Amino acid sequence: MTQSQATRFLLLLLLIFPGCFTLGGKPQQVQTMNNPLILTANSEDVAWERTIDVLHGFLFEIERENRQARTIETKYKVGSGLFEPWHRESVGWNNRLESTLQTVRRKVIVTLSQVSRGSQNTYVVQVVALKEVEDLDAIAANSPGGATFQESTPLSRDLNQTLGQSRPSGWIPRGRDFALEQAILSRLQKLSTEVQSSR
Repeated sequence: MTQSQATRFLLLLLLIFPGCFTLGGKPQQVQTMNNPLILTANSEDVAWERTIDVLHGFLFEIERENRQARTIETKYKVGSGLFEPWHRESVGWNNRLESTLQTVRRKVIVTLSQVSRGSQNTYVVQVVALKEVEDLDAIAANSPGGATFQESTPLSRDLNQTLGQSRPSGWIPRGRDFALEQAILSRLQKLSTEVQSSR
């Protein structure tokens, strides 16, 4: 990409996503949620299903649920970029931009434990969102050129050429995704507050 093309691309982004850029002024204060978060629910089943509903709201698929260990683990989900606003797991402008320019994947592990606090059913919910970036050890052959006949070479009878990479990608752990954890905890608390106020 030439410099003029890069400039045009950035100007296009400014026109499409004007709300993502702040032109002066103070940044908004983000309320930090406690992690783990203390919630109230009628029963453990209600708290468990409410947590799964929130994860589904972020379009995560559940990989395993372990009631004995009290953990819910999602499958890895490839991060959504700037042109996929309907996906919610890339929280914030920086994460969206990174997922546009680099392949990122995330998974969430939630631990839900009951604690004694008077007559109410109280639960401690801890959310851990893990983030990884793709590490290709070679150039990925993602064009159909290798699977077509070339005029300049003799006829090759290798019919096993396919599109895509010849080897699986490696992944580099990037630690925890604080913004995603906060978004999930915020949604959990909001849902819990709405249920309590509707009674």
